[in-house]
Amino acid sequence: MKIRIKNTSENPLPEYQTEHSAGMDLRASVEQPVLIKPMERKIIPTGLFIELPDGFEAQIRPRSGLAVKHGITVLNTPGTIDADYRGEIKVILINLSDEEFTVNSGDRICQMIISNYCKVILEDSTELNHSTRGSGGFGHTGNN
Repeated sequence: MKIRIKNTSENPLPEYQTEHSAGMDLRASVEQPVLIKPMERKIIPTGLFIELPDGFEAQIRPRSGLAVKHGITVLNTPGTIDADYRGEIKVILINLSDEEFTVNSGDRICQMIISNYCKVILEDSTELNHSTRGSGGFGHTGNN
């Protein structure tokens, strides 16, 4: 599938890092380094604009390396970019560590996954069909 992308940054286009990668790394496009203090969140621009076909979304997800090494994650995970959005892709990063973190232009800050979805029509009902699980919630399946 081909998707149109406009790149106003000095970074290369996002690409898959390995043959079987699900996500493409997005890079920061900032004029000067951005300091994120502990428990602080910042919106980081990427300089990227995409045109998704109807029935598809782009999901913005954390990079595991940033999370485990620095406590940096994407705050609204996964973030959704709708097919009709044409603005710049910006990423909300939060620093969950106890040390300051600096984002430089060109740093890989998140992953983007393109996913299809279906739209549904919700049908109001007073009853639902029975299932084996029933109304069992958190931890009900026994997988701790």
